[in-house]
Amino acid sequence: MVAYLAALILLLIGTFGLFGQDRDPLAGVFLMPLGLPWVLWMDDLPEPLLPWAAALAPVINLALIAALCRRFGRRS
Repeated sequence: MVAYLAALILLLIGTFGLFGQDRDPLAGVFLMPLGLPWVLWMDDLPEPLLPWAAALAPVINLALIAALCRRFGRRS
């Protein structure tokens, strides 16, 4: 979750040039590995939805990890 938030913050800073940074077209590169394998399956989405889908893909992995932890976590 911390890595996703950090990558999302870096995306916003690089995309919009916040805090005096230059705009960087590769600002979202840190979101790609966090969203695997879902980002590889997004080719059929319409072009305007691709940045949003890539930014939200890591949420799928976080939800799966949370569900697995609830299902197979220790029982007291």
